Amino acid sequence: MTRFTGKSVLVTGGGSGLGRAIALAFAAEGAYVTVAGRGDVALKETVRLIEEQGGTAFAVTADVSSAGETEAAVRAVADRFGSLHVAVNNAGVLRAGTPLAELSEEDWRTQLDINVTGMFLALRAEIRQMRGQGSGGEIVNVASNLGPHLRIPGTAAYAATKTAVWALTHGAALDHIGDGVRINAVSPGASDTSMSLRPGESEAERAERMRSESPLGRVAGRDEVAAAVLYLASDAAGSVVGTDLVVDGGAAA
Repeated sequence: MTRFTGKSVLVTGGGSGLGRAIALAFAAEGAYVTVAGRGDVALKETVRLIEEQGGTAFAVTADVSSAGETEAAVRAVADRFGSLHVAVNNAGVLRAGTPLAELSEEDWRTQLDINVTGMFLALRAEIRQMRGQGSGGEIVNVASNLGPHLRIPGTAAYAATKTAVWALTHGAALDHIGDGVRINAVSPGASDTSMSLRPGESEAERAERMRSESPLGRVAGRDEVAAAVLYLASDAAGSVVGTDLVVDGGAAA
C-alpha cells in the first residue's frame, strides 16, 4: 500500500515501542518520516531501520514538554519537506503501581509535563503549521484505554493525564476542523511494548497473565495499533473527526 507516498509525517516518541512501529508503518507506505524524542541513539536506530527497508527518515532530538524544542521539531519537518502532512503525538510516560496517596510529586509532575503539557505544546505547534500551509493536515494523538474507558488500581495519575489527552483531542478537533486540520486519537490497551510489563515480569509471564485479563486473551500487537493510527491519518477516514479509536482487545468493552 502507498497511502502516504510523498507525505511528510512527524512521530513524537519515535525511538521505541509504539512510536517506532508507527514510524516504520508510515515509511513502508511511502511517507517521509521524522521521528522526534529525547533519546538520540534510539531515534537514530529507528531511522536506520527505516532506511534499511528503503524508506526516508531523519531524527530530531526534542523534549515535548519544552515549547521551544517542540516548535523547532515541527519547523524542521516543514523546512525539509515543505509541509507537515501528518503528525502522530505518541510521546508519553507511565509511572504506575503506586496508590495515589503514595505517589511522589516528581512522578505526578513528570506524567503531567510530558503526557498533558507535551501534548498541548505539540498540538499547538502542529496546528499552527498545518493551518498556515494551505493544505491542512491530519493529527493522531496516542491516548490510552486507561482514563475515560477503564480504571485499574495504581494508575490514577496516568489515567488522569490520558483523560486530559482525550479531552484535548475532542476540543482541538472541533476548534480546528474548519482550518482543514483533522484530529483524532487512538487509545491502546496493553500492547506488545515494555510499558505493559509489570516490574520483573517476562514477556512469557505477561502472555500468561493476559490470557485471563484480556477478553481477547493477549496483548495488542504494535502493528495492530500502528494500523489504527494509519487508518485515522488516511483519506479513507476523511469524515472521521474527534473520535477515539480504542484498541485494547475488549478490555474496556
